[in-house]
Amino acid sequence: MNWDRPNPFTLELVVASDEIDGLGHANNAVYVTWLERCAWRHSQSLGLDLVEYRRLDRAMAVVRHEIDYLSSAYEGQELQLGTWIVESDQRLKMDRCFQLIRPQDGATLLRAKTTFVCIELSSGRPKRMPPEFVEGYGRALLPL
Repeated sequence: MNWDRPNPFTLELVVASDEIDGLGHANNAVYVTWLERCAWRHSQSLGLDLVEYRRLDRAMAVVRHEIDYLSSAYEGQELQLGTWIVESDQRLKMDRCFQLIRPQDGATLLRAKTTFVCIELSSGRPKRMPPEFVEGYGRALLPL
C-alpha cells in the first residue's frame, strides 16, 4: 500500500449495497461512519474502549472533520482505511489523520483529518486528558 505515513492502524472494509446512494456510489455520509469505526477500533486496540471511557468519566469527542473526497467507492469493492494520531497537546486536543485506499488499483479515495477534544462524560464539558489517555494515545502518536 502507498500510505501517506508509516505504520497505519488499518481497517478492512467492503462497500455494502445499503451504503450506495442514488448516484451509484458510496454515500459521503458513509465515509464519516467508516472514519468513526476506524478511530474506535484503533482506540480499542490501545486499551481505550467505552468501558475505560466510562470508568475514567472521559471521552474523546469529535469537534471537527476535514474530508477530501478524491474518488468514488462502489458496491462490493474492498477498501483499506488507515489512521494515525498525528498531533496531541496531551492535555485536551488530539488530531487523527485518515487515508482510504482501494487495494485493487492502489487509488486513494479519501484523506481526512479529525480533531478531538477530551470531555468529561458526566458534564459534557472539556476536561484534561487523564494519564491513561496521555499514555494510551501517546503510544500511537507519530513522531514529528
